[in-house]
Amino acid sequence: MIKKNNRIFNNLYGFDSPYLKYASKRGDWKDTKKILKNQPSDLIDIVTKSGLRGRGGAGFSTGMKWSFMPKDSNKQHYLVINADEGEPGTCKDRDIIRNEPHKLIEGCLLSAYAINASKCYIYIRGEFFNEAAILQKAIDEAYEAGFIGKKSCGSDFDFDLYLHYGSGAYVCGEETALIESLEGKKGQPRLKPPFPANVGLFGMPTTVNNVETIAVIPTILRKGSDWFSGMGTKNNSGSKIFCISGQVNKPCNVEEELGVPLKYLIQKYAGDVIGGWDNLLAVVPGGSSVPLLPKHVCEDVLMDFDSLKNSGSGLGTAGIIVINKQTNIVKFIARLSEFYKHESCGQCTPCREGTGWLMRMMDRIVHGNVSKDEIELLEEVTHQIEGHTICALGDAAAWPIQGLLKHFKNDILKSIEKKSKVA
Repeated sequence: MIKKNNRIFNNLYGFDSPYLKYASKRGDWKDTKKILKNQPSDLIDIVTKSGLRGRGGAGFSTGMKWSFMPKDSNKQHYLVINADEGEPGTCKDRDIIRNEPHKLIEGCLLSAYAINASKCYIYIRGEFFNEAAILQKAIDEAYEAGFIGKKSCGSDFDFDLYLHYGSGAYVCGEETALIESLEGKKGQPRLKPPFPANVGLFGMPTTVNNVETIAVIPTILRKGSDWFSGMGTKNNSGSKIFCISGQVNKPCNVEEELGVPLKYLIQKYAGDVIGGWDNLLAVVPGGSSVPLLPKHVCEDVLMDFDSLKNSGSGLGTAGIIVINKQTNIVKFIARLSEFYKHESCGQCTPCREGTGWLMRMMDRIVHGNVSKDEIELLEEVTHQIEGHTICALGDAAAWPIQGLLKHFKNDILKSIEKKSKVA
């Protein structure tokens, strides 16, 4: 369990002001000039050794991702921050922007310096209007204080930061779709290769990182890689903001070490499941796009990338959605199917056609208008969609249904059998 002095986000709940005067008292912008005296490669090395994995869902090594940027290039380099938080069950980035904007801004500066990017765009979900206003004021404060802009923090590094409002499409959470939208085009994923590190924003080398990933960078660089890697489990270093919602007594965001037991998180911070732990049916552990886990798995599963993968799910964004026995699990998954059908950009046939078909099939299951053979067909179709699209939205539509069929298929079949007998 995380120690109080190891917490990175000390104003996560907004008890203090988000602005510069108070952020400085919390340690933001401390020794930033000193850090900028290091070579960019040194910063990449520290982040790599820390074991920081991307907090946006994929969990790729941040230091390694930075290392893909060209070293000897005269081209303009860009850093793009993904603040288009659209994963159902996830609200961590929104709270960071709302309550800890200077951590993000300082992280942008240091990360941009590491990859030789003199310009950075924060692509924020348009619905986050109030949060964007707070962030823009914090950016203005950083400019006025000389922390960013010409000779940032008194260094030789010139850095400009821009805030860009997105249009609220889920698919723009995918890095290449985000870049397309940022360029003023329809937000549809690009084929890779070429990867953004070679051909990204405006055709230039670009790194796209999540808000939480960048916000922890300053603290890692101040305290060192050993400090960060000393938290968490093997290959799952550091702390993480977990979003706990659904059928719990006290929904919340909480920063804890990676590898903390799921049961501990729910009981200690969220006030337990409504109706008690024995009333638990299932948990979606990483945002709506990952497969759910039944109660018996939730008893001792650890909340990190590898443990959840081995359990048949994923950490994703760490958006924990708790489902108790009073919830109709089939209706729950059907609602998710409707969401993914709505958010498909339509570029890939398996996703364009498949998400609509999945939604209609799930609706039929809800109303009992389906046969046993069609349940088998449903499972087959999810595997035809999974892994056959440019981005992972097809996977995101398939996995919740696969999780449902893996753990609750017998319940669905019994329901079908019961209704057929009545008929």
